Amino acid sequence: MNRSRDAQQLDRLFHALADDSRRRMIDRLSEGPASVSELARPLAMALPSVVKHLAVLESGGIVLSQKDGRVRTYRLAPDALARAEAWVGERKARWNAHFDALERYLLDTADEDMP
Repeated sequence: MNRSRDAQQLDRLFHALADDSRRRMIDRLSEGPASVSELARPLAMALPSVVKHLAVLESGGIVLSQKDGRVRTYRLAPDALARAEAWVGERKARWNAHFDALERYLLDTADEDMP
């Protein structure tokens, strides 16, 4: 089975969001750009581990990086979570439609049971 590029990107996005340390980095980056060392400071991990986590976030399309000399700075990608929001929104709309249909069915059958 050949998976679409969009599906693979969505997998990478959700994988990136699945880790608490990465979510904490996203929270920090919501305040503005930060260097690797700034992102590592509140975490109990070595810089190489932070860099690996940032690579996962970048692969998931959540962050962008820029190198200026020896310092690499990360920032949130514009509309970084739009793909996840759209995916969740589509499922929510579908589930709500099913619940609406169930409600109509229950109301109709309740009316039929009334003398």
